[in-house]
Amino acid sequence: MAVDAPRQHTVADYKRDLKPVWCSGCGNYGVLNAIYRALTELDVSPHDVGIISGIGCSSRLPGYINVYGMNAVHGRALPIAQGLKLARPEITVLAVGGDGDGLSIGMGHFPHAARRNVDMTYIMMDNRIYGLTKGQLSPTTPKGDVTVTSPFRSIDTPMEPVKLAVAFDTSFVARGFAGNLKHLTEMVVAAIRHPGFSFVHVLSPCPTFRGMDEFKRIRDLIRVIEVPATELGSRDAAFTREDADPGAINLGILYKSPRPHYGEEALRLRDISRAGLDHEPTMQELLQEFMP
Repeated sequence: MAVDAPRQHTVADYKRDLKPVWCSGCGNYGVLNAIYRALTELDVSPHDVGIISGIGCSSRLPGYINVYGMNAVHGRALPIAQGLKLARPEITVLAVGGDGDGLSIGMGHFPHAARRNVDMTYIMMDNRIYGLTKGQLSPTTPKGDVTVTSPFRSIDTPMEPVKLAVAFDTSFVARGFAGNLKHLTEMVVAAIRHPGFSFVHVLSPCPTFRGMDEFKRIRDLIRVIEVPATELGSRDAAFTREDADPGAINLGILYKSPRPHYGEEALRLRDISRAGLDHEPTMQELLQEFMP
């Protein structure tokens, strides 16, 4: 029986001296540790990883991981992360951000990232509030909740990230919980291994603005499920599962629709464009086509 080669990296290799400044009890600590553990399990070198974020509490995360990272513009983590992956396809690329960053100002980038299917992972840390700016209503805040911008209770219907991802035909969709580190690590590992655009929705409670009992409230609602392989690629089945029990929250790999990713399609297009050429054109030869 073959023996697995020993890992070359430990969790310590991915930790930086910079300490997180999140509030005590913030769910983002769980996400950070899940990423540490996932990178360790995958045994990917720190210099072969790039993490891009937007703006917000969760978007501080790249600063706490010893990999290449960028705290980018609000809502723009996805296009920048896609650019990194296309420029350096050998790099393991993650985009991270919150529900506000991804579903408000950055919402327009989500469906296009899904349809392009660039080989990268998007982790959305959903605390259902704007934490960094002190507790305003977010796109996922439950209807009826009181916030500083909905003092008489919210009348907005909240967005549902998993349903959106499935509707966009994202090639890999999963959900995890910051309070279940083992399972969340498994979801991040599976997402990174998936060849294409993968989305992990993470329930990441904010005790400061959502209350100290938020972890317990979510823990009482979650259930880890394993979707049969025959149903994983069905959007109808995914929607049905999400709606089956309004009082429950499903954790696990919820939808998976493998298809060639953007890099593979681009290489195929390159090969088609080169068909019939007897040599690789130089830049000067290509420019001559546009010169009189």
